[in-house]
Amino acid sequence: MKAVLKSYRQAPRKVRLVANLIKGKTAPRALVELDVLPKRASGVMKKLLMSAIANAKENDGIALEDLFVKEVRVDQGTILKRSMPKSHGSAHPIHKHTSHIMIELIASADIPPSKSVAKKEAVVEGEPKKVSKKTALAKVKAATKPKAVKKTK
Repeated sequence: MKAVLKSYRQAPRKVRLVANLIKGKTAPRALVELDVLPKRASGVMKKLLMSAIANAKENDGIALEDLFVKEVRVDQGTILKRSMPKSHGSAHPIHKHTSHIMIELIASADIPPSKSVAKKEAVVEGEPKKVSKKTALAKVKAATKPKAVKKTK
């Protein structure tokens, strides 16, 4: 379930700020966040997300509540090169950036279990928790360090 927008007339750097906010969230949650976000790209991103949701419903019959935002990719589009007249008859360049935006949704049944869930299960089963050498060394130093004694008058 994908939706693509090409040659959107805003710099990719600005659009990525909005794209990173909805990545990895459920589709209803992403729609709510895009509604209240005061960025120019949020309206276009919401429209594109709605298009991807409509594609999922029409092609695969997946409900809105079962969709997650798997990937949001913002690539650089063509740069429109213009010039602005400046003093002494010179011209300074102006670059008008464009963006290509791609949203990919995934059904909740297709999501693999995350690594954090696997770690929690391992701790619950009684396996010892792995500690890095730096952490263990810092704990030993803190335990063996003599405590400061306050001088009283």
